[in-house]
Amino acid sequence: MSVIAYERSPHARDHDRPSREAAEEAVRTLIKWAGDDPGREGLIDTPARVARAFEDWFSGYGEDAEAVLSRTFEEVEGYDDIVLMRDIRLESYCEHHMAPIIGKAHIAYLPDGKVVGISKLARLVDIFGKRLQVQEKMTAQIADTLERVLKPKGVAIMVEAEHQCMSTRGVHKHGVDTMTTRFTGVFKDDPALESRFFKLIGR
Repeated sequence: MSVIAYERSPHARDHDRPSREAAEEAVRTLIKWAGDDPGREGLIDTPARVARAFEDWFSGYGEDAEAVLSRTFEEVEGYDDIVLMRDIRLESYCEHHMAPIIGKAHIAYLPDGKVVGISKLARLVDIFGKRLQVQEKMTAQIADTLERVLKPKGVAIMVEAEHQCMSTRGVHKHGVDTMTTRFTGVFKDDPALESRFFKLIGR
């Protein structure tokens, strides 16, 4: 079973997916509920634009994270140290308010005979980011997928992001980042490796 099928709600089957016309009508309803007229000049094309934006913002539902990592390389001349990408831009939306989550992810793994193209780590962040998310769950999904597909000696990930549901509504606290981590294998068992990870990402 693919990650996509597992992560999606059992109620979100393709045959239940509303049409684009229904999605656009829902946007018109929200515009009316907000107190404006969806028929006025500045808003008349907004429902179609929102539907297209949703296709981009939530494109992660249509991608298989395991497939992205499926092509690996073993010709690494015996390389056996940490592979790390830091400051990977993250753009997501919280599942509670559908407000933006903007931040960055730092991902490291210790290979066990095979590596993956570095761009695939950034793709992995996009796939899980472009879904309705809770940051804690997203952090675990990224780490667990790397662990399951690459079978490395260990994985380390840190995500730091500002949640617009907290900065633009509610308590209105700006500039506050939420930080989440996940460590597996040697990164979890060896405090020196965990410390090295934080040093490499500048923490």
